[in-house]
Amino acid sequence: MAGKKIGCIVQARMGSTRLPGKAIAKIAGKPMLGIVIERLALCKNLNQIIVATSVSGNDDKIANYCKRQGIEFCRGPEENVLKRYYDCAKAHGLDVVVRVTGDCPLIDPETVDKTVETFLKGNFDYASNIALRSFPRGLDAEVFSFKALEKAFKEAESDFDKEHVTHYIYAKPKKFKIGHVKAGKKLFR
Repeated sequence: MAGKKIGCIVQARMGSTRLPGKAIAKIAGKPMLGIVIERLALCKNLNQIIVATSVSGNDDKIANYCKRQGIEFCRGPEENVLKRYYDCAKAHGLDVVVRVTGDCPLIDPETVDKTVETFLKGNFDYASNIALRSFPRGLDAEVFSFKALEKAFKEAESDFDKEHVTHYIYAKPKKFKIGHVKAGKKLFR
């Protein structure tokens, strides 16, 4: 970890079709996004936490919430989330990106740290706890190098790859060195 800037980019939007406004919907009196940020702040391996939302007027509420709370944020294209992540990671000089979504209020700091440690120890381009599903939903964490993100950004052509930040990376194990984190008995779903 020495010398590497590791940042968690939290993807958040207001436009959910199943639960509109979920990013700032209150749970026990706190906005869901705030709970996610609080839990991520407990991680030992993160230098920075940044919210990535879109430039859509719908997401002004997320940007305003971040401003009021002193949370760093970036805004980018609504549909091209890959570009949003790339621009955000580049602007913040990240060497390693941790991807978490803003609708996972039960995100586990230990699980995020374990995923980062697996990534670093294995010298992977990408490591996650989602490709080989063993953790319960809501504990999803992906870690990837800025170089892998940049390669995906420059090479991805399909709208699907642009909408789903890491699909281009994990779908090409011959092009990227992929690592997996499996849940122990305590968390095995």
